[in-house]
Amino acid sequence: MAEQTTSSIVVDAPPADVMSVIADFEAYPEWAKGVTVADVVSTFGPEQDGRAEQVFFKLDVSPIKDEYTLAYEWDGDREVTWTLVEGKMLRSLDGAYVLRDLGGSTEVTYRLALDVSIPLIGMLKRKGEKILIDTALKGLKKRVESR
Repeated sequence: MAEQTTSSIVVDAPPADVMSVIADFEAYPEWAKGVTVADVVSTFGPEQDGRAEQVFFKLDVSPIKDEYTLAYEWDGDREVTWTLVEGKMLRSLDGAYVLRDLGGSTEVTYRLALDVSIPLIGMLKRKGEKILIDTALKGLKKRVESR
């Protein structure tokens, strides 16, 4: 994985509840800022709880407006990782949600490394990653805790 940005947040819910929100891609436009479309393209079989294997997204978060497909790998309610299958503006997008059970609450760590086809100074790219991560973590926390 390329140079990445990482951030964590504690969600007041068990890991299974957090992962069920992460795995509910169709609901992303309701809570994930900038995601206008999230369509599951393919799913794994029952051994992976029928979770998404590939998901198509439309994203509109300045300065990134793109359509892309991600491939997912699931490790129960402990971790999910993803990589870019194809995108227009994105050249690579690798990330993960890592969940740690704190006994009634869950520490969620989000790792993200992205590369875009337009030149961006490393500092600007890291700042963009940080904004995406912080927004995603806050949205996830709010969504899980409001259920």
